[in-house]
Amino acid sequence: MGVSVARRAKQIQTHRGRTSPCAYWLAGRCNRNPCKFLHTSQPHTTYHYANTPYTYTRNSHSSSHSNSKKEALTRNNRDETSIVKPPRKSSLPSICKYWINGNCVYGQKCRNLHSWFHGDHLSSVAKLQQHKKAITGIALPVGSDKLYSGSTDGTVRIWDCHTGGCSNVVNFGVKVTSLISEGPWVFVGIHNAVKAWNIQTLSEFTLDGPKGQVLSMIVGNDTLFAGAEDGVIYAWRGSAEANSSSPFELVASLTGHSKAVVCLTVGRKRLYSGSMDQSIKGWDIDTLECEMTLNGHTDVVTSLVCWDHYLLSSSFDCTVKVWAATEEITLKEIYTHTEKNGVVALSGMTDAEGNHILFCSCKDNSVCLYDMPSFSERGRLFTKKEVTTFELGPDGLFFTGDGTGLLTVWKWLDVKMASSVQHPA
Repeated sequence: MGVSVARRAKQIQTHRGRTSPCAYWLAGRCNRNPCKFLHTSQPHTTYHYANTPYTYTRNSHSSSHSNSKKEALTRNNRDETSIVKPPRKSSLPSICKYWINGNCVYGQKCRNLHSWFHGDHLSSVAKLQQHKKAITGIALPVGSDKLYSGSTDGTVRIWDCHTGGCSNVVNFGVKVTSLISEGPWVFVGIHNAVKAWNIQTLSEFTLDGPKGQVLSMIVGNDTLFAGAEDGVIYAWRGSAEANSSSPFELVASLTGHSKAVVCLTVGRKRLYSGSMDQSIKGWDIDTLECEMTLNGHTDVVTSLVCWDHYLLSSSFDCTVKVWAATEEITLKEIYTHTEKNGVVALSGMTDAEGNHILFCSCKDNSVCLYDMPSFSERGRLFTKKEVTTFELGPDGLFFTGDGTGLLTVWKWLDVKMASSVQHPA
């Protein structure tokens, strides 16, 4: 009796093993022959995509993904939204973790990348490493030859755009959690306040009102909006009072979120806010009244981008959602893109050929580059810690700041330049 029970238990264990893929074979280092686990593709799995269930089979050991029935956005000749199937998404290599630490023994024979990026028409120009902690904001004021970066190490560094050297350091003694520029002004979000610098007159002002860390800021309709840890969005406009001690006046406090406001964007006469309460709110930019609340994410809303007639949102729930205007006043979720890891930040830009690219920074310390509107992957950036912020510059330049405090300068290349430039390791 005991022998038969033990034999049956072993058969069940063997059967279960043969329905599961071998983790060591997935990593390319299984040395068992025979192996009780599968050296074949995974079973069918059902996922939900834009509220429509679909099924696909993924071969974990193939060089490319199977065709998935994902749907992507495009626009037809009548300027209407339509749905098409995107091209097959290629499987891009990963960066070698041993190479990052300087101890990969395989050299050029390593199956993983020994490079900080993978793709075409992109080059790393400079790496500026003086911040000690995560970079939370990058600003390049118009008409200035200085680059500003803020960090949770409590400092704002000012970089000379010609030499790449740090020309000045301002130490606040508290975390800098956001930084933007508008005209001659540089705004720095700290605990319980926003610091405003005029780089032309060299004057400095403190904008009081926020409670907790100021996590996000944006300027729209001649108004500075600041999202704070208390869930309130504070709004300042230029002061008309001649005797005022500050050129800015607090004109409104936008309430509605139950937790911290993490991200802000402005588009199509609206202010959009994303929060730790997992919701997105749309505010009329003139009346500052809340017009809508979008509930689709299941974790913190980390980033918002207005693109054409659409709003793109990302979250730690591993999704990027696309929202489009309806006949009503609200927006409707029409597409959901899924990543393997939580999404930290989004940024939209154009390459040297004028193609629209979406940058998607994830918790696995990589940034995926997607052609828009198809969401087909065209490259990837790698960092030691996740990229936390992006900023666009002139002449095809853009900047990224990551969790280690590294500020990297990148440049888009045209076809001729890309063919003659060798990507640096």
